[in-house]
Amino acid sequence: MHFSLLDRILSLSPTRIVTLKHVTNAEEYLQDHFPTFPVLPGVMMLECLVHAARHLATTQHAADDRLVLGQVRALKYGNFVAPGSSLRIEVDLHKQLDEGQFEFKAQALLLDPQRQALDANDTPVAVSGRFLLRPVRL
Repeated sequence: MHFSLLDRILSLSPTRIVTLKHVTNAEEYLQDHFPTFPVLPGVMMLECLVHAARHLATTQHAADDRLVLGQVRALKYGNFVAPGSSLRIEVDLHKQLDEGQFEFKAQALLLDPQRQALDANDTPVAVSGRFLLRPVRL
């Protein structure tokens, strides 16, 4: 099954991708997480980072499109992401390793229409961390 958590690509270079993900009530997993207080599950925030990183690796480095999450380090969650909000996903290629592996550093900034950021440094981080994508092993 293929699905994309990238609603829009804002910029793309060989070492960086910036994307946008809009969170809406139409997303099925929000019905159960949580019924009276719907928020984007943490694992879906991580998956947004992974989708952006996979796009960077496959379009800029001719990587196999069957890259899977191999390792996650220093993952931090900072804010709830409610329907109506958006995530600005920023992924940087940290290292290209042997055997088709890629190490990334990423963050997703919370763009909440209910909250006015005073400046770019005031935008809250929803999730950040480092992770490794590797080719699938069959």
